[in-house]
Amino acid sequence: MRRIRYQVACSLDGYLAGPDGEIDWLPEDPEIDFNALYSQFDTLLMGRRTYEELPQDAPAFQGMRILVFSRTLRPEDHPGVTIVADASEQQLRELRSMPGKDIWLFGGGALFRSLLALGGVDTVEPAIIPILLGSGRPLLPSPAMRQALTLTGQRVYRNSGIVLLTYDVAGPVPHA
Repeated sequence: MRRIRYQVACSLDGYLAGPDGEIDWLPEDPEIDFNALYSQFDTLLMGRRTYEELPQDAPAFQGMRILVFSRTLRPEDHPGVTIVADASEQQLRELRSMPGKDIWLFGGGALFRSLLALGGVDTVEPAIIPILLGSGRPLLPSPAMRQALTLTGQRVYRNSGIVLLTYDVAGPVPHA
């Protein structure tokens, strides 16, 4: 069964982007093999804001199925993607059961929060960038439920200081 993987770059203080969506703080690291990364996936899940901020002709996304979660975009205005108004557990189960590669939960934080609440995220894979932004778009916006994670991998990129962590989602944790 395919996994839904939230692989994302974030600042050390937990932001995906600055307050105005800026990502100019993301470093280039020749050690990171983006072709190998993209080859693990054939489907992208993203929120409206992430979709609108991406270049529509990005070569890395060619040939990938893209689902955009939005209540405001009209499907007829975006023929190259599938617009989904609201995610459901059934929809995520069907997506996972289709043949193919893993599914990349590409962004953003609000979509991550909603899919996590539905039990629809299998792994959380933050690439921690060594910068403190102080504010911006959070990795997991409030309110969110507690989730236990199990560390399954880590890699340090020495030149840039990026640390890639891989966690399996173990499940909800009740408040004491």
